[in-house]
Amino acid sequence: MTSVLVLGGYGAVGVHVVERLRAAGIDALAAGRDASRADRVVDLADPRSLESGLDGVAAVVNCSGAEDPAVAAAVAGRGIPFVDITATSEYARELELVDGPVLLGVGIAPGLSGLLATEAARAGGPVDVLIGLGAGEAHGPAATAWTYGLLGKRFNDPDGSQVRNYTRPTRFYLPAEAGYPRFPALRTDFADQHRLTAKLGVPVRSYLRLDSRLATLGLAALTWAPRVASLVPAGGMPGGDGWVIAARGGDGRSWWATGRGQSRATAAVAALAVQRVLQRPIAEPTWLHEMASLDELRPALSEAGIALGAG
Repeated sequence: MTSVLVLGGYGAVGVHVVERLRAAGIDALAAGRDASRADRVVDLADPRSLESGLDGVAAVVNCSGAEDPAVAAAVAGRGIPFVDITATSEYARELELVDGPVLLGVGIAPGLSGLLATEAARAGGPVDVLIGLGAGEAHGPAATAWTYGLLGKRFNDPDGSQVRNYTRPTRFYLPAEAGYPRFPALRTDFADQHRLTAKLGVPVRSYLRLDSRLATLGLAALTWAPRVASLVPAGGMPGGDGWVIAARGGDGRSWWATGRGQSRATAAVAALAVQRVLQRPIAEPTWLHEMASLDELRPALSEAGIALGAG
């Protein structure tokens, strides 16, 4: 039986990846440092531990939150596909330089965002991508660190200018199924917008908003005083667990996906990506939107509780 090693396999996303792979008949091994919860004990800080953990493994999924290209290189160097759910631009660029099979963009953003943007780009550009996340969902520490880690930082826009995260508010059409009140989204540095701009030949820009106006305004305010974020009380923000991704093309038409539970949805896309790469091996760093289309994955996405539409 094919074994897949899931780094962080008992975390917020990893636990669902393990569950979905097992439901698909794949032997998924939850990996981590805690022997009481791990099927295979792996300490990513110890190269020997990682090396021994790869024995008999056909693919590795990184849900650990650790963003070390040396880990990816160690896995891909043995010809084992390394599948990563990262949304971090700098780390994604490092993964794109790894020599060997690496699969990126395997969540909802990046992931579904790239598939939807590819559809929207057929009408020409620019393509604006909205990522709407439920502010009340209990995320893992890596997701929270990513959100606050962008505060005050800038990234390159397709027009060559510098953009500060959580600025430049823009409104989007959202499907009624998402249940989101109407208010603007904020420019945010999701990793796939840079790859999409280069590959699709049109400007692709990503925006983030939460289902709570208060929480979204909080990000907009904190980006000008990022040190204040350390004073924000733990325990989550007001809001629910519904998420929505929408990509708007040059003709004004939007392609969208929506569901509940960001962690579960990310895991569903990641599990589909693993099955895909096992069936159709890759030899170099590749993004999910470069090896699969929305139509190809539509039945499996629907089965996972993800609603898709256009309008």
